[in-house]
Amino acid sequence: MCQPISWIEKQGHIFFLTSKDLRGKTFAEFKKYNSYWAGDIVGHGAIEYFYPESKGGTNFEVNDLRKPSAFPKEIVNAMKQGLFRGLFTDEGLLLKRASAEYEKIEQGASAKYEKIRQGAYDEYEKIRKGAYAEYQKIRKGASAEYEKIRKGAYDEYEKIEQGAFWDLWAKPENRIKAWR
Repeated sequence: MCQPISWIEKQGHIFFLTSKDLRGKTFAEFKKYNSYWAGDIVGHGAIEYFYPESKGGTNFEVNDLRKPSAFPKEIVNAMKQGLFRGLFTDEGLLLKRASAEYEKIEQGASAKYEKIRQGAYDEYEKIRKGAYAEYQKIRKGASAEYEKIRKGAYDEYEKIEQGAFWDLWAKPENRIKAWR
């Protein structure tokens, strides 16, 4: 997985994705093309998908977003304009007071998400357990039927096998010397 801001340089041009790229037909096609798109939306593969002319360029990414000097000016300008909204967050870029406000909002959103997620999970478990109980009931019936058929077939096999052995045994000339 690539870092939040990745880019490709090719022939003096800088290719990177912004939130504008997350709209329209190309983004819808990308989501179909890459089922793991959420984890790759900032990556070099995604950049090449949106900008095929970037293929063959040099890949770059930065781990520490607090250093604007590590980025090309095009990316610094895009960052300042908020063009990466929806692509990533980095609380380390906020001042202490803004970070505290962000935490408050993020925790509220997280609690709301967890409540909805837990409700959906509980419903899933209820359905799964019901389906599993039904599966066990069907499996038990099928297993009993299988066992009945298998037992009948085995009894028939044993009858033939026992009969063949003892029919042959009945003739002393078929026995080993010690048993004649």
